[in-house]
Amino acid sequence: MRHLPTRTSRRRVVGSLTAALLCAAGLASPAVAGEARSPQAARPAGADGPRLPDGLALTPPMGFNNWNATHCRAEFDEAMVKGIADIFVSKGLKDAGYQYVNLDDCWALPQRDANGKLVPDPKRFPGGIKAVADYVHGKGLKLGIYTSAGTKTCNQAGFPGALGHERSDAQQFADWGVDYLKYDNCNNQGVDAKKRYVAMRDALKAAAQSTGRPIVYSICEWGENKPWEWASDVGHLWRTTGDISDNWGSMLSIMKRNLPLARYAGPGRWNDPDMLEVGNGGMTDTEYRTHFSMWSIMAAPLLIGSDLRKVSPQTFEILGNKEVVAVDQDPLGKQGAVVSSTGGRWVVAKEMKDGSRAVALFNETGSPQRIATTAKAVGLPQASGYTLRDLWKHESFHTAGTISATVPAHATVLVRVSADGTWADKPPAVELGLDGDALVEASRPDKLTTRVTNLGRTPARHVGARLTGPAGWQVRATSPTSAAALPTGRALATSWTVTAPQGTPPGSYDLDLKADYRAPDGSPVESTLPLTAQVVVAPPAGRSALSDLPWISTTNGWGPVEKDTSNGESRAGDGNPITIDGKVFAKGLGVHAESDVAYYTGGACERLTAQVGVDDEKLLQGTVAFEVWADGEKAASTGVLTNRMPAQAISADVSGAGVVRLVVTDGGDGIDSDHADWAEPVLSC
Repeated sequence: MRHLPTRTSRRRVVGSLTAALLCAAGLASPAVAGEARSPQAARPAGADGPRLPDGLALTPPMGFNNWNATHCRAEFDEAMVKGIADIFVSKGLKDAGYQYVNLDDCWALPQRDANGKLVPDPKRFPGGIKAVADYVHGKGLKLGIYTSAGTKTCNQAGFPGALGHERSDAQQFADWGVDYLKYDNCNNQGVDAKKRYVAMRDALKAAAQSTGRPIVYSICEWGENKPWEWASDVGHLWRTTGDISDNWGSMLSIMKRNLPLARYAGPGRWNDPDMLEVGNGGMTDTEYRTHFSMWSIMAAPLLIGSDLRKVSPQTFEILGNKEVVAVDQDPLGKQGAVVSSTGGRWVVAKEMKDGSRAVALFNETGSPQRIATTAKAVGLPQASGYTLRDLWKHESFHTAGTISATVPAHATVLVRVSADGTWADKPPAVELGLDGDALVEASRPDKLTTRVTNLGRTPARHVGARLTGPAGWQVRATSPTSAAALPTGRALATSWTVTAPQGTPPGSYDLDLKADYRAPDGSPVESTLPLTAQVVVAPPAGRSALSDLPWISTTNGWGPVEKDTSNGESRAGDGNPITIDGKVFAKGLGVHAESDVAYYTGGACERLTAQVGVDDEKLLQGTVAFEVWADGEKAASTGVLTNRMPAQAISADVSGAGVVRLVVTDGGDGIDSDHADWAEPVLSC
């Protein structure tokens, strides 16, 4: 369930304090305080008792959860749930593998009946939950439901939780025809998490024995007690993080916390980094394709969190990509593992049952990056050539062994690579690239160099390159744009001058690099790389407050970056005066980890200075660290700062740098209440 940031922050603090108190009292398992040595280590008391029915969730569950779409609003009702089931069928999501239509909080009345039974809200569900389950089952789908491992659920209205009612509630769920239970962690009264979740496991087992209705069990305790270490014989999936929100920083932070847990996942036991935000509107389609690609390569549950009644055709195209879904649903059940992650350039590889590898080339940064690996590095055997399938372009090529691409900002290239012996039937893969960033000052010619590189075992013939820009822009080649043949590993490098018209406003503009070539059989092949040119303005000579200068790009964990106010989290202009340990600053940037703000300096500046710290608006919460980067090199950094600390001075030598970036990380504990201030940041040029 997704909550408002303030409630998320509060519940985490309470959970952490509870864990600390239990540990201090000697009641917590050693797994709470330290790392277990294997996925089977540190099982809770009772973990060797009744287990859930075998054969459930052998691949990650796929479906829908209503919370992000409706929260607790009146539109969450029987008609809406049935409508989602209809959309699953009509839009091809059922055919793509989506099964579960899951109800989140607010489906019940706030009070149990005289017999202690849960009562569905008659306004929302006049026919009861069983009628909804019957309808969903009639579509060949399954129904999920929600409650909490506490006295009440997470909603402020205080709907009844299942603590102390596990047997009765589980029996009701099974009698209604429920197929999936999401079991949250609010109002848990400090009871040990493992005992609470084992109790519901045993109740679901008993209910399944009496009704023949097995229920997939989703443990939603936000990763606070490291469920990956103890829950493989308790539930089928477990949340590894706090709640996701619909922005790049949140998705990125959660992905980074989930990736290291690959060894704990497998058939019937999945790491759950929370539901999908694809289609909710807070990210671009490029970022949503990355979100979907990375959740799939992590073998994560794919639970749609957007309102399918309103989303765009592009959202259905992303969610319904069967080739990407097949990566998530591969029956071997391996979670992808990190091969490399240098400078925001990620390579993640997932072993597939047929011996192939799914490989994600993910660009975390705000500018195009070349990301490369090899067939050997991702675990494939030695071969003369390899088939490479692009799962978003739905095209097949071959490679001599290099797996590489220039990946646009925040994008992911997802491929499936195999040593299958049929590689020679496919055209050679070519990599399109750009040397450096495309930063352009209006009316001044800027020089760019593009490359078209043959990755295949056979030559690419009759190769041509074309670069185009927006209407009115001048794009002129100053070196050859064609080559008769490119052998393996050879590149066609072309120099261009690009001129934006005088008066072009600062901002991002599309460039397209296209390569045409012929495969060995003479068939034509075209490859395209979308690029972004950034029209920039050189900073003035002297000292300038950064909040008075235009930035190139920003990413932020919650809400937008704010100028001269604190972050505020939700929308532009909702912040307060920048305040660090009681001291108010008139100028600055209010951000929220994970955050990255980039400025064009054009090699004309020498130093950046600022006072930095955690803003007071979240009281005693928040841990962050500040960094200044100059053209890809870290120029200055702080240690981890907390809200109890006064503003710290930071000073960075940025001499000669073309781009300066202000980065805030989460201090290593996730993006919870991490309101960070760059107070009085000054650039000297």
